[in-house]
Amino acid sequence: MKKIIEIQHLVKDYGSFRAVDDLSMDVFQGDVFGFLGPNGAGKSTTIRMLLTLIKPTSGSINLFGKNLQKNRSEILRNIGCIVEKPDFYNYLSGEQNLKIFAQLSGVSATKKRIEELFELVGLKGREKDKVKAYSHGMKQRLGLAQTLIHNPPLIVLDEPTTGLDPQGIIDIRNLINHLSKDRGITVFLSSHILSEIELIATRMAIINKGKTIVQGSVKELLNADELIVMLNVNDLQRATDIAKQEHFEIISTELSNNQLSVHLNKEQIPVLNKKLIDNNIAVYSMESKRKLEDYFLRLVN
Repeated sequence: MKKIIEIQHLVKDYGSFRAVDDLSMDVFQGDVFGFLGPNGAGKSTTIRMLLTLIKPTSGSINLFGKNLQKNRSEILRNIGCIVEKPDFYNYLSGEQNLKIFAQLSGVSATKKRIEELFELVGLKGREKDKVKAYSHGMKQRLGLAQTLIHNPPLIVLDEPTTGLDPQGIIDIRNLINHLSKDRGITVFLSSHILSEIELIATRMAIINKGKTIVQGSVKELLNADELIVMLNVNDLQRATDIAKQEHFEIISTELSNNQLSVHLNKEQIPVLNKKLIDNNIAVYSMESKRKLEDYFLRLVN
């Protein structure tokens, strides 16, 4: 499969502070690639290097099989992006803003093309309205139209659903799915929300403190069979001993609330439950989280 983004051993230092630390990852053609990490993990710094807004301290970035530093202008013509929030001329209409951006991008924005984009992002009928009258969600949609004006094969979106209401989040998610599946556009999507990435991404990477923690397909990484199961019991010590006797991996015990956390696959849950009951241990509650979800939440917290 063709690599669209190839990052190898990327480092970015700000004085003595290392914002990105030996980061490597690959994005393939047609991916919706989720780029995950807690706030301050180095996501925005990586994106700025990807868009040549800042220079790496060391390491390499290839896009479309070409070195970014050596082929900057050619490569950037094939990328659309939203970094943080899109900015517009508020006293001009949405249509006028797109025309200006098209001119800056060196492409011809016909009336038909602009109408197509407004319909695509759900702003049909609002082309003539001044941007100052747009809601936050409408500005995000206009930002997506702006990224698509020159038909790029790759779009980079940095937290595109920030500040949106639930319907706005769903609309942006559906639009990204359409761009990927129906138009063949590769999407690099930064977020700090695992559930959002799960719903939309095909592959993902998690970074923390500038380092790649894990990378792979969403289906494999978010394996529903690999679970952290938390049990609230009446006798924590005996329950822990039984779990160890059955060779289950103990994650943690919390004496204050008699909670035992165990790494299980879903077939093992009724086995452990039965063992505890057979030994007259009362199980008051049982809650499960996927292993990666638990790991990511611990990173964020």
